[in-house]
Amino acid sequence: MAVIAFLVFGMLGLTSLPLMLLLALLVSVAITALYGWTIERVAYRPLRKANRLAPLISAIGMSIFLQNYVQLLQGARVKPLPPMFQGGFALWERADGFVVSISYLQVMIIVLTTLIMGGFTLVIHRTALGRAQRATEQDKGMAALCGVNVDRVISLTFLLGAGLAAVAGMMVTLYYGVVDFYMGFLAGMKAFTAAVLGGIGSLPGAMLGGLLIGVIEALWSGYVSVEYKDVAAFVILILILIVRPNGLLGRPEIEKV
Repeated sequence: MAVIAFLVFGMLGLTSLPLMLLLALLVSVAITALYGWTIERVAYRPLRKANRLAPLISAIGMSIFLQNYVQLLQGARVKPLPPMFQGGFALWERADGFVVSISYLQVMIIVLTTLIMGGFTLVIHRTALGRAQRATEQDKGMAALCGVNVDRVISLTFLLGAGLAAVAGMMVTLYYGVVDFYMGFLAGMKAFTAAVLGGIGSLPGAMLGGLLIGVIEALWSGYVSVEYKDVAAFVILILILIVRPNGLLGRPEIEKV
């Protein structure tokens, strides 16, 4: 969606890079949030009272549908995007010329991720919507009895989640410079792995899990084999869950009777 927005704005003659980035981000978030709302209405809401396995199967089916939908709509070829950010900072330089550096785009991604995580942590813990989300997650029936509109809360959660996915997708597009119809599958698997690794229900835990997976993959690629970096990340996940099933920052659920 971000690539399409960049192409459209370029055809319209927009040349200001900051304005183009902002508009592309807003358009991507709005359209992707609409996709998220639609998917919730079509694939999840009818299964609200079904067995827990049914929504999982529906999610897998919807993922396959979306991949093929994008392939038919935009084609299967990889779509390149010219680099928009150049330069960075040299953090450390060795005498033989080896340099450890960080680009301006990487700095922007780190800052943006931290701000978003902080903002949504405040939303979850300090706002009425956040309290309704936590109540719905714990017990939908009791939340409804307390006056929470469960369907509305879940729809808003899908809207917010899809909007965040649009932000992440745009950052990935800018960083790697290529887009294909299949790229969301592995990213989704890594996101789920990061959430489980950090602890389901913990925003800082999900961010910590993502950072750990990135570090593991980078070290494995540099010192062992880049072909098996994904295997290394999932093996570490399995080992951590054996030792700590609730994740690094997750807390065990205590049911009072």
